Amino acid sequence: MKLKKTIKHIEKGRVYITSTFNNTIVTITDDKGSTLGWGTAGSVGFKGTRKSTPFAATSAVGQVAKKIINTYGLKYVEVYIKGPGAGRDAALRALKSAGLSISMIADVTPMPHNGVRPKKKRRV
Repeated sequence: MKLKKTIKHIEKGRVYITSTFNNTIVTITDDKGSTLGWGTAGSVGFKGTRKSTPFAATSAVGQVAKKIINTYGLKYVEVYIKGPGAGRDAALRALKSAGLSISMIADVTPMPHNGVRPKKKRRV
């Protein structure tokens, strides 16, 4: 006997955007951190250097957001942005245009406190 999969209705969630120089990765989770859906600029169909563009980030975020809104009924999100890439601002605009209400934006880019140990001094 096959069990029918029940889809839970979730109103609040979190969006994790990792924007590197080569790609933009988006993960949407519920409040507890369980992944609801994810997408990248590469999975939307962009290849090579076009993956690092703001338009590719917009497309990736828009596609994932629409899928999650239709499946789970997500309305309110907290956004956590990581990385120095070009798709940071474009991803936020795409979330807003997809119909999600953004309650918080946090930049969680890791910053080195003292960095790595420097190379030894060159002797000539």
